[in-house]
Amino acid sequence: MNQPTAPSRDRAAAAPSHERERERISTQALAVSVRGLKRRYGSRVVIDSLDLDIQKGEFVALLGESGCGKTTLLRALAGLDQPDAGTIRAPERPSVVFQEPRLLPWAPLWENVALGHERTIGRDGAARALAEVGLAGREDDWPRNLSGGQAQRVALARALVPDPALLLLDEPFAALDALTRIKMHGLVKELVALHQPGVLIVTHDVDEALTLADRIIVMRAGRIAASFRPKDHAGTLRSILLEELGVQSH
Repeated sequence: MNQPTAPSRDRAAAAPSHERERERISTQALAVSVRGLKRRYGSRVVIDSLDLDIQKGEFVALLGESGCGKTTLLRALAGLDQPDAGTIRAPERPSVVFQEPRLLPWAPLWENVALGHERTIGRDGAARALAEVGLAGREDDWPRNLSGGQAQRVALARALVPDPALLLLDEPFAALDALTRIKMHGLVKELVALHQPGVLIVTHDVDEALTLADRIIVMRAGRIAASFRPKDHAGTLRSILLEELGVQSH
């Protein structure tokens, strides 16, 4: 008598160990995985069946016109907004840096950096994080004494001190002057190379995306409309991105 066919889950369990290991390694390499994400506000669809993977150590820039769903996507990945459908596989507590530093004015810098991780990080860990962002010896200083760029350095140190698998940046350099922004770009690239989180930065600045990102995705009407790797488009990607965003380059 023929034996009944085993259910698919049993077949998967009986798969060769090297196949299971390859699947496990592939999953571990992801900082975040999104499938079929949907978000609507009333009758307006903001995110529409969106899929996205970000590898650990990968720096992804998200471009798009205002209202296309960029910040809504970031908030969903951060756990600050509840999608209507779809799945998000992400760390329980990803780190987020917003456009404003959002420092506690009544707390010294080391306490701002260690916020939420005081027991595991402490003053010494916060001091090391401040040194990484060029603020060594400023542990006991106060937020009111910082420039805009310095305050954003503290926010970046706070985001990286728990060594996150996923770092989310919501236009963190938009309010900085041009020279400070250039310095922050260099600092962020160094810190991401050191800590190796997966990174998603929301930005309106094409040049910023080209400077920072391993991959640039363009969002339109709640979906990913295009994806590019700067290394594959030597000297031409800026014009391509501007056209994707509806800007005619000359």
